[in-house]
Amino acid sequence: MATEAFEDIVGTFDFLDDWEDRYRHVIELGRAMPALDEAVKVPATKVEGCASQVWLLPRIHGKGPSARFDFAGDSDAMIVRGLIAILHALYSGLPAAEAARVDAQAELARLGLAEHLSSQRSNGLRAMVGRLRALAAEAAG
Repeated sequence: MATEAFEDIVGTFDFLDDWEDRYRHVIELGRAMPALDEAVKVPATKVEGCASQVWLLPRIHGKGPSARFDFAGDSDAMIVRGLIAILHALYSGLPAAEAARVDAQAELARLGLAEHLSSQRSNGLRAMVGRLRALAAEAAG
């Protein structure tokens, strides 16, 4: 069920042998992501449960079952920006109903992230996934 963009990240992770290289790649993904405008960094877009400041802004294209899910995100921590970029690759462009059903834990396990993130970062990642699932479910109506 993963998008082509996410499969590209999985392929890159398979190519990179050690975790330090993968960690650097996650940071590069975050650097490449456009920053959110300060005007949308408000309580309604902030994700609670993250050690860092995290904002996720839904961008739904269309309505109802044919709606396509997309979002923008930002964080004050570069590694978290990279995790947002990975989540963007995983979810963006999917029909909203399908995005709500993505097994993010299983997909992210393919990257081996769980073994290398601190418990705080893992909790934050779960909080971001929870927010994205809720946004997708709401968009699917």
